[in-house]
Amino acid sequence: MTRDPDRLFGLLPRYIQRRDAETGGPLQALLAVIAEQADIIGSDLEQLYDNWFIETCADWAVPYIGDLVGYQILRGYAEAAAAGGPAAAALAAQLAPRRDVADTITNHRRKGTLALLQDLSADVAGWPARAVEFDRLLARTQPVRLYSGDAAAIARRLRTAGGRLANLRQGAALDLLDSPFDEIARTAEAPRITSARRQGRYGPPAVGLFVWRLKPYSISRAPAYCIDRARNQFTFSILGNDAPLVVKPLDLPVSGRAGSSTGHITEQIASIGNVPAFISRRILADRLADFYGPAKSLAIWRDDQTDPIPLADVVVADLTGWTYRPRRHQVVVDPELGRIAFGARHAPELGVWVSYQYAFSDDMGGGEYPRPAAANPAAKVYLVGPGHQFQRINQAYEQWKQDNATGGQPEAVIEITHSGAYQEQIEFAVAPGERLELRAADGTRPVLRLLDWYSNRPDALQIRGIEPSGSDDAQDGGTSGGPPIPLGRVVLDGLLITGRGINVTGPVGSVVIRHCTLVPGWSLESRCQPAHPEEPSVVLERTAACLEISRSILGTILVIADEAGADPVPVYISDSILDATAPDQQALSGPDCEFGYVTLHACRTTVIGEVHAHAIQIADSCIFDGCVRVARRGAGCVRFCYVPPGSRTPRRYHCQPDQAWADLRDQAERGLIDIADLPALRALAATRIRPEFTSVRYGTPAYGQLATGCATEITRGADDGSELGAFHDLFQPQREDNLSERLAEFSPAATDAGIIYVT
Repeated sequence: MTRDPDRLFGLLPRYIQRRDAETGGPLQALLAVIAEQADIIGSDLEQLYDNWFIETCADWAVPYIGDLVGYQILRGYAEAAAAGGPAAAALAAQLAPRRDVADTITNHRRKGTLALLQDLSADVAGWPARAVEFDRLLARTQPVRLYSGDAAAIARRLRTAGGRLANLRQGAALDLLDSPFDEIARTAEAPRITSARRQGRYGPPAVGLFVWRLKPYSISRAPAYCIDRARNQFTFSILGNDAPLVVKPLDLPVSGRAGSSTGHITEQIASIGNVPAFISRRILADRLADFYGPAKSLAIWRDDQTDPIPLADVVVADLTGWTYRPRRHQVVVDPELGRIAFGARHAPELGVWVSYQYAFSDDMGGGEYPRPAAANPAAKVYLVGPGHQFQRINQAYEQWKQDNATGGQPEAVIEITHSGAYQEQIEFAVAPGERLELRAADGTRPVLRLLDWYSNRPDALQIRGIEPSGSDDAQDGGTSGGPPIPLGRVVLDGLLITGRGINVTGPVGSVVIRHCTLVPGWSLESRCQPAHPEEPSVVLERTAACLEISRSILGTILVIADEAGADPVPVYISDSILDATAPDQQALSGPDCEFGYVTLHACRTTVIGEVHAHAIQIADSCIFDGCVRVARRGAGCVRFCYVPPGSRTPRRYHCQPDQAWADLRDQAERGLIDIADLPALRALAATRIRPEFTSVRYGTPAYGQLATGCATEITRGADDGSELGAFHDLFQPQREDNLSERLAEFSPAATDAGIIYVT
């Protein structure tokens, strides 16, 4: 509370106030200081009452109130709070003890319920979950009395008598085998669900919490991809690859439909709508009305129709090999492959548009997820898309050039307002002092398809710097007699670029690529194989441009530079995946696998491929899944990274497998292991610690995600205890620790609770 500092002085007689004013006001100043201290004491007294309540208490009082109600602070919260950085701060805010303490009493009252375990997963880990008591799924001999009575009574008793034996006629139940919604009975397993080596599910005291780590991401009213060999075959993915569709959470009602063919498992299937699960063919066929339509999990438009294809015309089928033949006016959908088929004589003439959900680990690459705005507010914005002045990117670019020439508009933003596909020959020429940003609007993911426009020159997206005019000083971006003018700057934000890469030439100051995807290998085949695995995504050709990459996915970076009298090209990569499509391909290099004349700065990045660079200034919390070679080893540092054996790098600090080898040497010196076994143990450690990924193919849902069997030295190898690589900022080890602690605290009595990763 703000109070008047002169209120005490105002209580004095007027003649004293006048006399004090004549002497310079020393008494007024003294009373102001006394009033300030009195305010502090008063505020503290007022806060004493507020400190009785967790919602209004001071931060220092939160642990004391938590101790009174039996609150136990999470280890993951402590690590996240001490780590620093925006991602750690976001996790710490999610795990704020104030909110957790406020829920402690309520949670203790609900202790032992499956609904509480699912809520805890969302609260302390941010993962959707489903809790399952495996005791109810154990096979057991059913008493004969269950089979007396009418058919409805028998079915009801079977549902409540534990796990059911497999009925081979119920395909819907068989489709749910080994899933969180499986109801088929099993025999008991010896390993416990909490075992670190082999996790057993089916035991009398076992409770499993199935969690989904992959997040659902939306694509809204985007063009589908037409298969080249047929005009009636499409894929949901604009890249032409198979992509499984994901449930948009909270699509389904809680209870099942009366008369459903799945009968007793309808409630289980309805629960799928609360988690980002993959949609199977049978479930989509049975619950098509719940999944299909505007604002639901998927929708399809054809030609120029404003309404989606009617529900009655949609058929769910297996389109493997495209052998299914649709009937007249039918539209066949395969959610497991992400394919669409029309009748051969009723194929769309003007195109197909789709809305759907796909799965991925984090906000990275081109997508419709929210991105922070970083453009200059004073820059002029040129809107491109339906209903706006410009329909093509080049039209907006040419208009900016004219405005800059006549009205002095050096900074501009070209914003694409919808998730469409643009087939244009794009070439940006920037002069000193100019800044151009090509970005996607919030909630959109535009696609730039770079096609074969010319047969005698590359068709990449060209970024070209214009030579500054003037004296010799102008060659460095300045003009004679004035301050230096910075070279041009180009920013790409929120785009998906396929078909070709980006070429940067000439005097460009910097090129920024953030929240973009430059498809590794240029384009994809149906099974997510790269079409041109050896082709680069970015070519820096005789330029000193600084390349800045953040939260992006891209392929090889090729550097063609003249080393005479020039500094190395600076390349900054953070929170990204640099994918050369194979560990033995060149991810960053010069022509013919020579050293690229660059200085690399990499943080929290996964590199699939070899790195051949002039120098590495800093590499922090990175995974190099290929050989690393630098020309200058005396400069720079590699810390808390995985570097393959045989690499040539600057000095390393706490890197793997070096740290594991150092631990083995220490044990040998202390006599804990035989020194003769040291070479074999070193080889075993190098094999064990090598990073393992769920998938290394771009286009698959778990692309770049560390496998569950990956070594702890990788999954917890960063300086703050998080995982190495591009998904460091997810802090998944801390989330797992938090969830494990809460499961141990709130699981049903005499049970073992374990975490089972669905994705």
